[in-house]
Amino acid sequence: MAENHIHTVNHTESLLPDMPDLAAPQADQLIELSVLTPSAGTVVLGVSGEIDMFTTPLLRSALDEQLAGKNSRVVLDLSRVSFLGSSGLAALVDCQHFAEDHGVGFCLVSANRSVQRPLTVTGLGDVFSTFPSVSEALAA
Repeated sequence: MAENHIHTVNHTESLLPDMPDLAAPQADQLIELSVLTPSAGTVVLGVSGEIDMFTTPLLRSALDEQLAGKNSRVVLDLSRVSFLGSSGLAALVDCQHFAEDHGVGFCLVSANRSVQRPLTVTGLGDVFSTFPSVSEALAA
């Protein structure tokens, strides 16, 4: 039988059973990143999962690495992204500026609503070159 302890929440004491200490998921459990090099100087960074304030630092680190490398073109495949929050949008804008300043081609791949909607609502859809598929992005 679980032991009960008095817990104070918002200055109110309540009698609650001891609960197991469940660890919060790690950012790398909420987002998956993959890197493909279809040709010399071109890299496709694939993203799967949610891009929010918790996972954006992982995405940003991967993008920074690819943009600062010897790549002349970075294609960011967001086709398997289920959520794109404001922190992710800000990171994409920063990366777009970095790419422009350093002569690196940078484009997005996405046809799904979870990415297109935030881009459209914020007016950022016009900032990025966006393609419906990786093959179309690579052919451009």
